Amino acid sequence: MSTPALLRGSIRRRLITQLLVGAALLATLMFLVVQRYARDLAGQSQDEILAASVTAILDSAAVRQGDLTVDIPYFAFSMLGNISEDRVFYAIRRNGSFLTGYPDLPKPFAAAGSTPRFQTDTYDGEEVRMATATRRLSVEGQPDFIEVTVAQTRFGLRQQLAGISQTVAGFGIGFFVLAAFFGILAAQSAIKPLRQLAESVSRRGLADLRPVSAPVPAEMGALVGALNGFMSRLKTSLTRSEDLIAEAAHRVRTPLTTVRTQAEITLRRVDKPENRQAVREMIRAIDESSRAAGQLLDHAMVSFRSDHLEMEDVDLGRLTRDTVDRVRPMADLRDIDLEVTVIKAAMPVKGDPILMQSALMNLLDNAIKYSPPDSCVHVTTALSASEATVTVRDEGKGFPKADMGRLTRRFVRGSNTEAVVGSGLGLTIAHEVAHAHGGRLFLTNHNEEGGACASLSFPLA
Repeated sequence: MSTPALLRGSIRRRLITQLLVGAALLATLMFLVVQRYARDLAGQSQDEILAASVTAILDSAAVRQGDLTVDIPYFAFSMLGNISEDRVFYAIRRNGSFLTGYPDLPKPFAAAGSTPRFQTDTYDGEEVRMATATRRLSVEGQPDFIEVTVAQTRFGLRQQLAGISQTVAGFGIGFFVLAAFFGILAAQSAIKPLRQLAESVSRRGLADLRPVSAPVPAEMGALVGALNGFMSRLKTSLTRSEDLIAEAAHRVRTPLTTVRTQAEITLRRVDKPENRQAVREMIRAIDESSRAAGQLLDHAMVSFRSDHLEMEDVDLGRLTRDTVDRVRPMADLRDIDLEVTVIKAAMPVKGDPILMQSALMNLLDNAIKYSPPDSCVHVTTALSASEATVTVRDEGKGFPKADMGRLTRRFVRGSNTEAVVGSGLGLTIAHEVAHAHGGRLFLTNHNEEGGACASLSFPLA
């Protein structure tokens, strides 16, 4: 993967991150909303009890024998004590003058009516919630106002809110965990079609450029359309490149063959030794150019087809016999015998027959080229449990041991081949064809009889 792709990051990671951030925000919002609602509800509950206590005390106020009496009922404070362990304070005033209770209890901020009014203040160093209400009585025909204030500390309320907060926090964490789990599942589900598309394309062979027809989500339609368009253009380009290589091979080899023929005719007509030597050098140069051009085109063809092998079922034994028959006229011109030993058993391999034949033909061409006249080139086949092998051995000088590890590189020739026309691409082509098919090329020297040994091995089908 390239660096820009890495910098853009993973779609799956981004989806999961966004879903987790959203879940965290929702969990936090839920915690704050429920906490505020619980605080309002608990405060409202305390206010209602305070109001009930104030109302009970006011209801106990009465005029008896022309005097005002207030009998504070027990339940007026007991209902506050049942809620929590908070402390309760009260103050009763008559016409603004303190009557009973806690004289230093803060007075209400505004005049209270018959409906209780609430406020939060500080008393004796503690925060208290206060409820105050006023009632009008008639004493000996004169209006008389009774004001009752009841206050309660807020320890219980805070403890209650702390318990509710812990519970809500637990629910929030649980919600986040569930949301994260389902978010990851959603991200996996969203990415699955893309992963399936990638696996479908990656499983194809190098030559399989068919349009992608698998069903995909609508959001991926544009991507699949672009991919199909690219493969169509690539297929057209590859076809044109293959045609160009074939046409170039024909157009380069044909004129060089004609020039060589004319040079040979000229050689027969020339009498002077120095002129004959010049023509021979010209023929050699033409041979080198023809061979180099031909093998360069062969190497280009091998490189091109290796990227999109046209795999077929190939019998390596039959392919070997056919290839030997094709090069036999070349061997006859140099008085070289071709001895072929092919096992009777079938040698099934999976490969591109054109490339495999090109590799074997280059090995045979090298063997014929570097063999001395009136010698023999031995071609044998072998079959093992996992691979089929064809070996070409000549009776020439063999491979230089110092150059053995470099001979499959492009344009590298052995140090003992200066007198022979060559391009240094024959073994390169054979090596690349073997590698493209998952096979191997072995280069050795025959220990007993001498000569170079080149073996091509391909996995069995």
